[in-house]
Amino acid sequence: MPLIQVTRSIAIDEREVEESFTRASGPGGQHVNTTDSAVLLRFDVWGSPNLPDLVKQRLTVLAGSRLSKEGVLTLRGESNRSQELNRREVRERLVALIQEATIIPKKRRPTKPSKTAKARRVDEKKGRSSIKAGRGRVRLD
Repeated sequence: MPLIQVTRSIAIDEREVEESFTRASGPGGQHVNTTDSAVLLRFDVWGSPNLPDLVKQRLTVLAGSRLSKEGVLTLRGESNRSQELNRREVRERLVALIQEATIIPKKRRPTKPSKTAKARRVDEKKGRSSIKAGRGRVRLD
């Protein structure tokens, strides 16, 4: 059973990835009308037994509109004229997306500016204000 290695601890069975081939749009002349070089990859995120639940949740958020209501991730590759290159590119994008979902985001700790930082900011604003005030019309008193 061939596996697609995502991380050291996560590997996806190739049978979970469904690929179909269609005609690609764009340049290619008469060749593009005869070959199915575009690749449409489908991967059932929610039904995959090889992904941890937290990775599934983060992947659901990362995938956005590429994820169907049933939890199936759809990726399309048609940038190359070769079917094999498109297939490789789409699989690499799938692996990269899953790898990004394995990263646990750090929680933000809200901070407050220090008293000296606040004072420095006010002093800079006053200095800038006096510079701009000096740019007005010259009055001869």
